[in-house]
Formats: sequence, structure tokens, C-alpha cells
Amino acid sequence: MIPLHLEDLATIVGGKVHGAEGPVEITAPAVLDGRQAEPGGLFVAFAGEYVDGHEYADQAAAAGAVAVIGSRPTSLPTVVVDDVQVALQALAAHVLRELRATGDLTVLGLTGSQGKTSTKDLLSGVLTQGGATIATLGSFNNELGVPLTILRADASTRFLALEMGARGIGHIADLTAIAPLDVAIVLNVGEAHLGEFGSREAIVRAKSELVQGLVPGGTAVLNADDPRVIAMRAHTDGPVLTFGTAEHADVRVEALQLDRLGRPTFQLHARGERVDVSLPVVGAHQAFNAAAAAAAGLAVGVPLQASAEALSHAALSKWRMELHELGRGITLLNDSYNANPDSMRAALDALVSIEPTDGGRRIAVLGPMLELGESSQEAHRGIGEYAVGRADLVLVIGEGASEIAEGAVGGTSFAITAADNAEAIAWLKAQLQPGDVVLVKASRGARLDEVAAALS
Repeated sequence: MIPLHLEDLATIVGGKVHGAEGPVEITAPAVLDGRQAEPGGLFVAFAGEYVDGHEYADQAAAAGAVAVIGSRPTSLPTVVVDDVQVALQALAAHVLRELRATGDLTVLGLTGSQGKTSTKDLLSGVLTQGGATIATLGSFNNELGVPLTILRADASTRFLALEMGARGIGHIADLTAIAPLDVAIVLNVGEAHLGEFGSREAIVRAKSELVQGLVPGGTAVLNADDPRVIAMRAHTDGPVLTFGTAEHADVRVEALQLDRLGRPTFQLHARGERVDVSLPVVGAHQAFNAAAAAAAGLAVGVPLQASAEALSHAALSKWRMELHELGRGITLLNDSYNANPDSMRAALDALVSIEPTDGGRRIAVLGPMLELGESSQEAHRGIGEYAVGRADLVLVIGEGASEIAEGAVGGTSFAITAADNAEAIAWLKAQLQPGDVVLVKASRGARLDEVAAALS
């Protein structure tokens, strides 16, 4: 966060200062959770349907916050505004303009129907090879997460990597209005949030807003393997870099192999150079994500070899392809943060790439995929069918995922169901055998992280 006096902040966001007896300087990032405030920080208070952030100003003060943006006065010096979200976004846009004007800041945005957060994590490591980097925490990629990430940047920041999500047309355009992009990375167009968008064509339109959000001369980094994505080059007159497995990709994945635990080794080929990469994360699809990160690195001047070195030490955000070796030789693959049909298939492919030991089984513990709309039943049944031959046993949790079991039984009779997480945990603790490999995967609302935690 660049230092700001409270009166200047009020001018920027169009608010009025209440409760300040003297000058107040904000020197630390803005937060929504008062417990996460830092000395000199700013607390952003929203009045929600069930929780009113203004009531937690004292908590924020105890953690070090010196001021609040809110819709009414609090116990801390407060800039009172009509719309807290609009004020937060205006502040972030101002700070970004100041950093661009006074520093050497490059802003990168990333979107896609799946793999956003993992690729952002890989990208963050790549960018660090070129300078101080601020990246989205976890998948906090919405109208609040993007401005809060921007406000973590300061004069020393060289790269700002922003994951950008969308639940409808216009959402990404709103985000790029706050943060115009020097580099726009589009991974894929899949079925995530299909129920909210209504059609694959609407998803394409929404994702293409990222490319349209480039500054003049900005670079688009596009998936050469996805025709819907590569067509987005029509939305920019600037440079385009492509990535993937296609022969014409500018950054190409070659010679992909997996070790016993499903971790990929491969070569990246770009601009006549080949480098070896060994990723410490699970899944062949992560090689593709690494290619996207390396392509973005090239766009901002990070050499391919430096990217390969960074990728070899990569770490992903919580509950994404987390590999745990449990007692009795049992292996847990915790990918419980979120799910859609594409990421479900990728997770099942990762499961089949891990070799059980001592005659163990591959067990897929799957819950519901949310926000799929009218296609939900068909999509769940399709995942069950896809699991046939990839998992020795499928444990399906919750009524919302029942079609997974139906699809799996349609191929063989190895699917069982559990009414809830507690029943699933009890079954797993009683039935797991030495050498088993267990995948845990569902949308966030199913909270299958509770199942993974119970096994750890």
C-alpha cells in the first residue's frame, strides 16, 4: 500500500472523514477481516445481511488498523461513503495509476473456466524471477478481491498478477476498468458457471473481455489448443503469444511424462530454446498451466530458463492438488477447493496417474458441482461415466451428486453413496486399506475439505 493521508483518501473516494482528531496516515494494506489488519492498515467495513463489519472496528483497531472506510462512522477515524464497494474500487484504481506513473509496474490479468488459481500460483513464481511480485491470494478474484490485491502493491512492486473471475457478462470488463492490463492470459473456455452464464457462447464473450481490457500495445497470452480462446486474438491489435501442445504454439509442451505420484516432467520449447521442467505438483494438466505461466513470463522479459527454475519449486494455493502421504502407505490427493466438469476430469486423470502400492485401490471421493444450471444432471452423470476405469471405487457424497453414482454404475458396479461428509468419513476410516490412493473433489459449497482433514 502506498502511504495515504486520511483526508486525501476521502477526496479520492468522495467521502467525508469522521472521528479523526488529527492527521492519520495509512501505511499498510486494506482488509475486510478486522483480525487480518496490520499496523497502519485500513479496515473496509461492509454492512451485510447477517454481519455488519462496522461492529468489528474495535477488533481491527486492536490488530493495528488506524482507519475505516464504511457507510457510517465507527470507533476508528472513518471515511464515510455512500457505497463502500465503489469507494474501494476507486481507491484501488487511484493507487494503480499512481504506481504506474511513479514506478516500473507491469499488470497481468488471468482468467479461464478452470485452472486460474493454479496457473496464477505458477505465474507468481515465474514473475518473482524478474522482480518483486504481488499476486491474488487464493482465488480472491472478484470485485472485492481485485482491488484488495492492488492495494497490497507499493513502490517496490514490479509485477502485479491479478486473477479475474466472472459470474456473468461485464464482470471482467468492470475489473479491467479498475486495472487495465499490460498482459492478458486466457486459459480456456469450459463449463464452469454455465448455469449463471446460460451458454458457452456467453462464457466466451465474458472471457474475451480480458483481452479487450489490454492497454494499447499490451500482450495477449492465449491457449493455442482451444479454438474459442485463440479466436480472441481478433480483440487486440497488440502482440499475441500462444501456449499449449499444438505444433504452432509459441510456448509448447513436449515429451510429457509423469512419475509414480503423477508429477509431470516435460520440456518447454519456445523461440528455438528447449528447457527441462519438473513440477512438484500433481497432474498432467499442470504442464499446460506451466506453459501459460512461462509464456506470460516471456511477455514481460523473464527468460525461459529462469521460468523453468521457478516452476521446479512451485507451490499451489490451499486444497488444490495437495498431495499427502498418510499412515499405512495411504496417499491423499486433496483437490477440494472447487469443481466443474473440466476440473473433475483433470482430477480423475491425476488420480489414475498415481500408482497405488501394496495392491491398493484408487478411490474417488466426489461431491456435487454447483452452478451448472439445467446441464447439472447430465454433467454429473458424465463425470460418473468418466470415472469408470479411472477409479477402482467411487464414493459419492450428497444428493446433489447422486447422478455421479448413476453414471459410474452404468459402466460397472463399483459406486457407493454417502448422505453427507460425516457418513463418508466414517466409511473411509473403516474401509481404507494400505496402499490406497484417495482423491477428494467437489465444489466449495460441499466442504469436502472436512473429509480430507479427517483423513490427514
